[in-house]
Amino acid sequence: MKIIVTGGAGFIGSHVVDAFLAAGHEVIVVDNMWDEGGARRENINPAARFYEMDIRSPEMAKLILTEKPDVVDMHAAQHSVKISTDKPVLDANVNVLGLLNILEACVTAGTRKVIFASSGATYGTPRSLPINELSAQFPESPYGITKMVTEHYLRYYQSAKGLNYTAFRYGNIYGPRQDPNGEAGVIAIFAKRILDGRELRIDWDGKQEKDYLYVTDVARGNLLALEGGDNEIFCLASGKGTSVNELYQRLASIIGREVPITRAPKRPGDIYQAYFDCRKVQETLGWQPQVDLQQGLENTVAFWRGVS
Repeated sequence: MKIIVTGGAGFIGSHVVDAFLAAGHEVIVVDNMWDEGGARRENINPAARFYEMDIRSPEMAKLILTEKPDVVDMHAAQHSVKISTDKPVLDANVNVLGLLNILEACVTAGTRKVIFASSGATYGTPRSLPINELSAQFPESPYGITKMVTEHYLRYYQSAKGLNYTAFRYGNIYGPRQDPNGEAGVIAIFAKRILDGRELRIDWDGKQEKDYLYVTDVARGNLLALEGGDNEIFCLASGKGTSVNELYQRLASIIGREVPITRAPKRPGDIYQAYFDCRKVQETLGWQPQVDLQQGLENTVAFWRGVS
């Protein structure tokens, strides 16, 4: 089938593109190559067609109308919690208006389905653990708010205009190609700094736990959603919490080096503990994580060693 992947030059999106191409699909990559977004030219699979454009633009809508894709896989986003708290208007402009531009074009073009990258940030501080699809959503950052709002738009476009969707509420995704220079992606940041022998920062007390999922497992979830999970929302994560302190210790052990640590206060919008119950996606799509944390960390370190 023909698939447009927005954000396909970015960290997660490029792995999704690779999975689609390996499965024999025709893939078109769209990315605006925004400096803050983590997109890289070298991430773009040469077997895909590439268009540099913004998802909010008339050109984006025109491309969908011209290509008439079977599926649009939506990974383009303003993905930084910090940028969202600093610039909430920008965050809403990209994440909400960008999505609406695409949904309108998909309806006109007769696109069958949109696959959407949502986020565990829609939950805010969980009222109970583990989190599942029925857990209450109380986002604590503009980023989490816009991701929650866009889920409602997906439901509306399906019920009112017949456009199918699958949305994934991702845990904390990590692996090769993640930008180590931003404020998101603690594993990439830590791995690169330890390899370089540079001091790193741990916010809060370092005991905060998140649910880390290796990026190829995410790509496989998107691949399964091409044919299944219509009009459903799934949590996609490992089902286990790991602390920031443990991540540092594991990476230091793999690399064989420790570095100085600076302790810093809690970041606005950060959550202390979150991990997921992923039984719904396992039962519906037959998905389960295949790369455990230790192997994923070793793969990530090997990637950064190769590009250092």
